[in-house]
Parts: sequence; structure tokens; C-alpha cells
Amino acid sequence: MTPLARHGDPIAAIATAPGRGAVGIVRVSGQGLAAFASALLGRELAARQVHYLPFPDARGEAIDRGLALWFPAPHSYTGEDVLELQAHGGPVVLQLLLSRCLEVAQGVLPRLRLAEPGEFTERAFLNDKLDLAQAEAVADLIDASTETAARSAARSLSGAFSTEVHVLRDALVHLRMLVEATLDFPEEEIDFLRKADARGQLSKLQEQVAAVLRQARQGALLREGITVVIAGQPNVGKSSLLNALAGAELAIVTPIAGTTRDMVRQTIQIEGVPLHVIDTAGLRESADEVERMGIARAWQQIRQADALLFLHDLTRRGDAGYERAEAQLAAELGQGPGRATRVIDVWNKADAAPEGVVGSGTAGVVLSARTGQGLAELRRALLQAVGWQAAPEGVFIARERHLQALQALRQHLRQALKWLDAPEPALDLLAEELRLGQQALGAITGEFTADDLLGTIFSRFCIGK
Repeated sequence: MTPLARHGDPIAAIATAPGRGAVGIVRVSGQGLAAFASALLGRELAARQVHYLPFPDARGEAIDRGLALWFPAPHSYTGEDVLELQAHGGPVVLQLLLSRCLEVAQGVLPRLRLAEPGEFTERAFLNDKLDLAQAEAVADLIDASTETAARSAARSLSGAFSTEVHVLRDALVHLRMLVEATLDFPEEEIDFLRKADARGQLSKLQEQVAAVLRQARQGALLREGITVVIAGQPNVGKSSLLNALAGAELAIVTPIAGTTRDMVRQTIQIEGVPLHVIDTAGLRESADEVERMGIARAWQQIRQADALLFLHDLTRRGDAGYERAEAQLAAELGQGPGRATRVIDVWNKADAAPEGVVGSGTAGVVLSARTGQGLAELRRALLQAVGWQAAPEGVFIARERHLQALQALRQHLRQALKWLDAPEPALDLLAEELRLGQQALGAITGEFTADDLLGTIFSRFCIGK
């Protein structure tokens, strides 16, 4: 993270992605940039108006002609003075403009320096233009891999998630006020908590937290996506299933066992949820060193998967060797009475299976990767396995740290209810649980956030953001 002492430095950066483009932007932010802007462009700029003009170099010759926009503080993205130069998007042109900014600054703005990753958005947060959840939504919107994820990130950026957090905070603060009043004025012998229905308020707050947590879990799925591993014996149709789900020939398909020796990855989407699908090597004993390495990697991916498609071959049902290997794999994958809910049995080659094979003992999804039969049912089963519900427009993007904060708040509220319901209510411990709950909640929007966490968050942004 940028040291606090450097937050007062003016900063500059190329704010558009590397490479060629129609338009590129150089952005400068800091306090007192008016003199610098005039020295750089040779004229004063009207606030929040677009100016078409040349961008001169040290000899007065135009580096390029483009648009200049001037945003005096505090009416800017960062809350500081901001100058934006929009030029043609060639990397050389933008580097020349950035170098010219640093050159001019030597005389009128000597502390101007290159921005660090995420520093523009970090300043927006520090200057109360965005809270921390909104600042994170900026990066999530840029990184969104589906339309649903982008819309949800936009909702978080507009403050939808923060509004939910503030509603919880206000209810929690009111409850703390009642408890603190009871602790501060015991001689009044007024049961503030009973008359104010503190227990009812606490129970209602728990319900509200549970509702926000459910929404946040959906948002986290949109942001992170779901890692799905396709596993099974050789030649059960794993690569064909990956191709069918992706709608493209991504993996080589042959009747030769061991064709897939390493992982093949593809990201698809179902109902706007990103699915990172991984086709793995067939699971079997092998003397081939390369294939053994692929199988070892397959098991590593299986252990880390959010959902596992255990693929079976209907055309080989009844074959003694195949069934023995299936039973062994089922045991290793955690099948049986204590099976993990994340494992979905998929019975492939329904189009080629003998009559009567599909029936008892085929619990799961029956499909044909070749014809597409059963793919819609498989997609629904995948979303159900990871807890996805049809996303209403109200879903907002969320991160794992948001889920952890909400879960911590829920745990503190549970403990607070225990202290309140004790035969002799321990109000001081009740008050402490409520305080800790508010602190956990405040970490979402940045009201109670360690500096090292801020550094981790903003360091993952791109330079110009």
C-alpha cells in the first residue's frame, strides 16, 4: 500500500489498457493542479467542459491533438483536482504525453509521480467519494466475465450493497444504544431492554443479516465463478462433454484411451454464472510417465473443485473390469452414504446405450454429449449443487471477505442473544458482542479496516485505476 505520507503527492498515469486503441487517456490527480494544467496546455481550462486542443511538447510542437477535461476538487472521481487528456490510443503517443506531464511538473508541481496500482480509486475511498465495497466493485466491474456479473458489480458500485450494510449498521447501533443506556443508568431501575423489545430487535436483525448473507453468497458466485471438474475413467466422454458444454471443439476426442494427458480449461456461463470447466486425464493405473503426471494433476483438481462431474459410460455397464474400476473410483471420490453433495453422477452415451441399460442404478443426470440430450438438466444440476438461485435484479457483487464479515456478525449476534436470554442477563458481555458485530460489519465498507487490508485490495487494481 502507498505509505500515508505519500497520499498528498500528485499522481499521473495512463488510464487506459496497454496496446493500441482509438482513444487513450492520461490522468493526473492531486491538490492544486490549476497552475500545472495551464503550464502543460498553455491556457486555462473551464471546469467540467470538454476542450479540443493540441498537447504541446517542450518545443511547442503538438504531440497530438485531443480532448482535455478539468475537474476541480472535490467534484472529481478522486475528490482531488483531476486533469484528463484524451488522445489517440497509440502506446508511444500516451507515453510521450505522460513523460511531458512529468517534465512540466518539475517546474510547477515537483512532487508529481507515477501512480501505483489502484491509487486513483484508493484516493476516491480515502476522500469519501466511495466506500470500500464500492471501490472493490470498480475492479469487479472491469473483471466481470458475464453480463449478469457486470450488472451486479454496477449495482454494488452504485451503492446497493453498501445501503444494505448501512441498514444493518443503523439497527445494530440502535440496539447498542439501548444496551449501553441500561448499563450507564442502572439506578433508574427502568428496564430499557424489555420496554424497547430488545430481544425482538435482535431477532429481526438476525433475519436481516441472514437475508443479506444469502444475497452476498449469490454475488460471490457471480464474481468468483464455479470450478467444475469432469472426472472418470478413460473414454467415458469427458472431452466430448467439455466440448458440448462449451459449444466448441476445445479438446481432442479419439477412441484411444489416454488421449487427454493434461488439463483442458474453458470458462462458460450458465444463467450468467461463470463456470470454469476443467477436463482431466482419465483416472486409471498407467505405466506411461506423462499420463501418470496428468492423472496426478487430475486428482489435485478434483480435491479443489466446487463441483465434480463423475462421468460414467452407459455402453460399458455390465462389463466386469469397467464396473470394478467404477467401484474403486466411487470409493475414492467419496461416494456412498456419506457422499459429498458436490459430486454429480453423469451417465453419458445415452444415444448409444443398449436398450434397458438406462434405469435402476443410474441416479444422476443421463445425457449424450454427442447429441446434446440431457445437457439442460446437467446445467440445472450444476447450479443447484453450488447453491445458485435464479438471480433477481437485486443481486449485488460480493467477495469472500464480505461473506466472512457477515458470518462473523451473525456469530456475534447469536452469542449476544445467548447473553440476553441467560437467567441473569450479562449486559456487559451483550454490549461487547454487539460492538464486535458492528466492527465486523464496518470492515465491509471500510469504517473499520486495517491498512494492510487496504494495501492488498488496491494493489490488485490496474495502474490507471
